[in-house]
Amino acid sequence: MSDARDDALSRTSTRDVVGWWSTAISDIEPGIIRLRGYPVEQLIDGVGFVEMIWLMVRGDLPARGQASLLEKALVSAVDHGPQAPSIAAARMAATCGVGLHGAISTGVGLLGDDHGGAGQQCVEVLDGIRRATLEGAGLGQAVQRSLDEFASDRRYVPGFGHRFHPRDPRRDPLLAAVRRHVELGTVTGEHLVVAEEIERQLAQRHDRPVPMNIDGATAVIYAELGFAPELARGLFILSRSVGILAHAWEEREGGRRIKGPLPPPLLAAYTGPGARAVPRRENADHRAG
Repeated sequence: MSDARDDALSRTSTRDVVGWWSTAISDIEPGIIRLRGYPVEQLIDGVGFVEMIWLMVRGDLPARGQASLLEKALVSAVDHGPQAPSIAAARMAATCGVGLHGAISTGVGLLGDDHGGAGQQCVEVLDGIRRATLEGAGLGQAVQRSLDEFASDRRYVPGFGHRFHPRDPRRDPLLAAVRRHVELGTVTGEHLVVAEEIERQLAQRHDRPVPMNIDGATAVIYAELGFAPELARGLFILSRSVGILAHAWEEREGGRRIKGPLPPPLLAAYTGPGARAVPRRENADHRAG
């Protein structure tokens, strides 16, 4: 063993080794599994899956109302059909022999900033406007300033409007659930008020409604429940993974192999030069001789 390795070992304690992957999440010993301090055998009998998600990422069990709101957000985002790139890609992957794990990872891997990231971005917008109001700005003024920034950069406001639905059918039941839980005291409703003011001002700017979409409505829920923006995307991915799994399995069960983006005999449009011959050139080997 080299001197450098000997020196590194001599300066490393057992505590350094066991602390390398220290975690406040899981406590595992022979015959013992505790998650956030709770014995897994008690969690199996006493906790639902949504409550378990909350426990794992937040550190303690949610109140009943919190779990109810989180469940609605997770249910609402499960699927949006093969026109969603993540679903289509997962279905194609499932026909290529990669197995379900490969198909699911293909779909999840497509959930980036433009497809899957709007919920996180919307939470960031809602949080930013709310902070501005806490620092003394009026709500209308803070929203106007935020929308002006989006307009000057020619960017879409994340969480509002939909390329497919004139009015996203998931919006109303989700926001109604938030309002009920405001009345019950589960959440404050502060982020809901911000989102509704954004919606109101967008309608004025466009002379037509630009309603919240699924990303905006779930962003309201995640923000009201105190989830960090990045966790909003993580929870969306967790939810959409169910749809990705279902579609990948359906495609796998269909038995078709190597299914591409276009059904045969259709061909992708070609926009390059027309057919042409390679020009005759002097043989390079002949010139060199």
